[in-house]
Amino acid sequence: VSAGNGCGHTLLTPHSGTLSSKNYPGTYPNHTMCCWRLQAPAGTSLLLAFGDVDLEPSEHCAHSSLLLADPQTGTAYGPYCRNSVPSAPLLVTNSSTVNVLFNSTSHRSGRGLLLSYATSQHPGTHYTQEHISPDPPLTMCFSVYCPAGCKDIHGDIWGNPSQGYRDTSVLCKAAVHAGVIADELGGQVTLSREKGITLYESAFANGLHSKRGSLSEKRLVFHKVGLSGFPMCCLLSPACDDELEVVAFNASSWWHEVDALGQDRAWVAERAALSTTGHSWAAEPGAEAAWLELDLGTRRNVTGIITKGSSEQHDYYVTSYHVSSSRDGKNWRPYRGSSGQEDKVFEGNADSQGEVSNAFFPPIVARYVR
Repeated sequence: VSAGNGCGHTLLTPHSGTLSSKNYPGTYPNHTMCCWRLQAPAGTSLLLAFGDVDLEPSEHCAHSSLLLADPQTGTAYGPYCRNSVPSAPLLVTNSSTVNVLFNSTSHRSGRGLLLSYATSQHPGTHYTQEHISPDPPLTMCFSVYCPAGCKDIHGDIWGNPSQGYRDTSVLCKAAVHAGVIADELGGQVTLSREKGITLYESAFANGLHSKRGSLSEKRLVFHKVGLSGFPMCCLLSPACDDELEVVAFNASSWWHEVDALGQDRAWVAERAALSTTGHSWAAEPGAEAAWLELDLGTRRNVTGIITKGSSEQHDYYVTSYHVSSSRDGKNWRPYRGSSGQEDKVFEGNADSQGEVSNAFFPPIVARYVR
């Protein structure tokens, strides 16, 4: 939990999380405070990683400070500010509960703080690839733990899931973009450093935009269980981006267009396949609660979806959508994601040219997907 007027981006879960001061990495405001209470499962201890502590210096950190307290043992860590920083980037506690207190008075400078944590079951919490030590050789796989909440931290990523990411990308943020972890959960990530490439293409995936980037000496390649697809769309299997075959398409309705020359154009469900050239599927104009259905022929494990607009000539695209699935074609279950509380709204396309990826955490096991 968190309380106060100085809290910035915060995502706290029982196993990991990320927190920052208000306006981070811009200057934190005057006369604010925030208190975060970190609570891990009983029998585990908390590991805290200091991503950044930049508070204006003052004697005994009296003007702005970060203080950590273990209420179970009465141990205190800090106070910290710019002239009194943590002695190590990782703090290992002996407690499952830690209170984090940040406060500020009048000041002129300072980015504030960025901090993450994980339990003793998940060591290796960090933000960027520079925190990985020792530096693994090229092409060797290694594993790190990414805390929940990395999606909205400050920092850029360059590249996409298919080609990899420029090695200057924020690693855990890139992992969310690549669809190997859910931001609200975090998790273990396996990747390798490989030889860099001339140009990294941008992409929109899992609610994040990556940038187009130039040559780098090395790149980060994530090793994952897979992705999957929608109008135009394809579904992918758990075996590394293996596209699932769709045996039949169905839809709530389709648009029968008669153009200015009197020619017919049918926007039928079969045209929803991602490889289709020209126009795609479209529901009948004015139709409410329109849906597209994909039949995979048998029950499959579906790990995500890729969507694209119709074409540059026909500038139509889906900006957001829900997903539901069925094993028998009669009983349908809405997809609710890892939270399980409400139907998940997936962020779709912003134009008719680019592809947008969204991963399923957990995966869907079904024959039919709508």
